[in-house]
Amino acid sequence: MKYYIIAGEASGDLHGSNLIKALLKKDVNADLRFWGGDLMQAEGGTLVKHYKERAFMGFVEVITNLNKIFKLISFCKKDIKIFNPDVVIFIDNSGFNLRIAKWAKQEHFKTHYYISPQVWASRARRVKAIKRDIDAMYVILPFVEDFYKKYDYKVTFVGHPLIDAISNRTQVDEFEFRATHELNDKPIIALLPGSRKQEIKKMLSVMLSLVDDFPNYQFVIAGAPSQDYEFYKPFIKTSNISFVSNKTYDLLSVSTAALVTSGTATLETALFKVPQVVCYKSNAISYHIAKRIITLKFISLVNLIMNKEVVTELIQNDFNPNRLKKELSKILEGYERAKLFLDYYDLEKALGGKGASEKTAGLIFNALKS
Repeated sequence: MKYYIIAGEASGDLHGSNLIKALLKKDVNADLRFWGGDLMQAEGGTLVKHYKERAFMGFVEVITNLNKIFKLISFCKKDIKIFNPDVVIFIDNSGFNLRIAKWAKQEHFKTHYYISPQVWASRARRVKAIKRDIDAMYVILPFVEDFYKKYDYKVTFVGHPLIDAISNRTQVDEFEFRATHELNDKPIIALLPGSRKQEIKKMLSVMLSLVDDFPNYQFVIAGAPSQDYEFYKPFIKTSNISFVSNKTYDLLSVSTAALVTSGTATLETALFKVPQVVCYKSNAISYHIAKRIITLKFISLVNLIMNKEVVTELIQNDFNPNRLKKELSKILEGYERAKLFLDYYDLEKALGGKGASEKTAGLIFNALKS
């Protein structure tokens, strides 16, 4: 059968790659064509567009790139029609994917969605369009299944694919990792500043302001796969700041604590059992617009899943050197650190165990066969 998959950003590429791997086990003759990244391409099939070509963050940046976005949408529709797949599979990335889904449904293509758009966070009115345009929805957060029930839309909770991605990885040797990346023997504070340039600049400038306050630790920047070393180089100003490119999981596995930009990385950090402070700061206009449409109590996935404040969130003006220093000190030792470990174990239980990609692949394949 023929599968057309559309993913965006590094996390979509990761989950898409595991889905492709699982689909190929179910359907050895699968013909795969997709929008994604290097990880998806490595599993086989044809990469149409890399997510780097449409990495637009925030309302302002989206508005200034509307012409490019509309061209990409038009190209995508034409490419799907030429390929004529048995199913179009959408992975997160709602701004782009819901527009394609509406068209695809009108063109009578099967439409399946893996990792729901965050309608549970804002603009719940989009549920109406999802019910109309999506044949099957597979969700990875337990509370999202309950959310859709309120709108009389049956979705399937398949568990979270990060559990598989983390448990299936090759364990890193800490001594070898430190030697390879020229890291010293000090405990590591990992810095996960995001993946887009404008985001990274905002986050790192504050995160790195703490370096002199914690001389017994080394700060290690986790470089995003979408950015090269030259972009990060100006931030590495002292010997106590290091850089590791595209090895975030390896870095987390040997870290004592982490400062993490809100997003999937907060959940990844928790699953590695690394105490963290969640940070977020955006363009002032984008932030005030988002504040008016987002209805959630928390911004981090960790707190949302647990429905309580497990990790501290420093948002916008609260994300400043003084608050960050105070919160980082709390999780480096003592009661706050110990409590986090207990909450992290409860979080993993709530995510439903292993096998999300395999379950989703099986559900898609069986739906097409029937």
